[in-house]
Amino acid sequence: MTFRENRLGKVLHRITILGMTGLLLLPLQAFSAVERTQAPKVKKAVAAQPSNRKKAASDVVAKKTAVKRQRAVLAGRSTVVAQAGKKTVKTSQRGTRASTSHVAVKGAGKSVVASAARRSKQDRQVVSARSKKMIAAQREGSAAGSMVRVVARPAVSTGERLGLRDSQDPLELNSSVALVVDQQTQEVLFSKNDGAVLPIASLTKLMTGLVIADANLPMDEPITITQDDVDTYKGSRSRLAVGTTLSRGELMHLALMSSENRAAHALGRTYPGGLKKFVQLMNSKALELGMRDTRYVEPTGLLSENQSSARDLATLVAVAYERPILRDLSTSPSHQLDLGHRTLQFNNSNGLIRNPAWDIGLQKTGYISEAGRCLVMQAKVAGRQLIMVFLDSAGKLSRVQDAERVRRWVEAQTYQAMFVRPQG
Repeated sequence: MTFRENRLGKVLHRITILGMTGLLLLPLQAFSAVERTQAPKVKKAVAAQPSNRKKAASDVVAKKTAVKRQRAVLAGRSTVVAQAGKKTVKTSQRGTRASTSHVAVKGAGKSVVASAARRSKQDRQVVSARSKKMIAAQREGSAAGSMVRVVARPAVSTGERLGLRDSQDPLELNSSVALVVDQQTQEVLFSKNDGAVLPIASLTKLMTGLVIADANLPMDEPITITQDDVDTYKGSRSRLAVGTTLSRGELMHLALMSSENRAAHALGRTYPGGLKKFVQLMNSKALELGMRDTRYVEPTGLLSENQSSARDLATLVAVAYERPILRDLSTSPSHQLDLGHRTLQFNNSNGLIRNPAWDIGLQKTGYISEAGRCLVMQAKVAGRQLIMVFLDSAGKLSRVQDAERVRRWVEAQTYQAMFVRPQG
């Protein structure tokens, strides 16, 4: 073999070895390229893993803090939430300091701590403001608890409870009970449930006045209003202050005209023998007049145990009308009371007194929730002396409206009888 052939063989041998080496290095080069491409992503993922873990931990802590805040709001203790917020910040800070493996993790940890601190501070402010409002509302409610007014259901009258308000009548009256009698002939012109026994409220004062009038007591005798005369049954108000001194005649005037409860009670309290004796005389007088459905327990009518029927009350009106003092005082439009340091104006509780279309000889109004609106009158209508009784009327003006309907009805009946001539 020549030298050239030997050298050519060596060259070919080297080429063959290099080719085989290149084939072996290709996978390694490809792997290196892939490694260079994926290395940044892997590093980022590795760096992000601690941050994600810290973020998840921070979310869990935030949720726990929110639950504690809600419980603290319900309990009105904002300080507990504030302490929980501080603990949350400290926990986040410790967790951030522990993650020192990477710079990016430190930055993320600091931002988490700052964000948690800001949220915790804002949450403490919101919860504290809410708690203060709740505490203020509780204090205000406690301070004003005695002044809170509870809206109660409207009281049902005895007549309504007995179903009397469902009764129908030709005049469509509002009152559950009504009776119209000719005072001279005793003819009953109109009646509606006139035998029903119901509470009569301040119509009781008409019997109070009758007993006082028949006792012939001095009307100029001074009587002082005391604490015993204050209404403890219904809590009604009065312009007659404790310590006010008036004559018996003035007290009777206010009791019959303005339905003054303290005046009526003082009349019974100062009667010879005392209040108990006075109530006994009221019941004795009722029996004497034949008022079998009537019962009195006190002189004002504030108690619903004072009861009567329309028929009995018509009898009482007829008898009371015979006493001039009762006629004058009950129909007085108004009265001025001079107390020295001031003057009080009292008006009649029956608005029909000031109506020129009416000629009323005696009247008395009454109201408590158990009795409804009540009214008794002696009036001249179409030339006839009539006695009217209205019990358990619903509505402030309803009893007056019933009286007006009866008056127009009586006038129509009277005029029709005058102009209709018998045929045959």
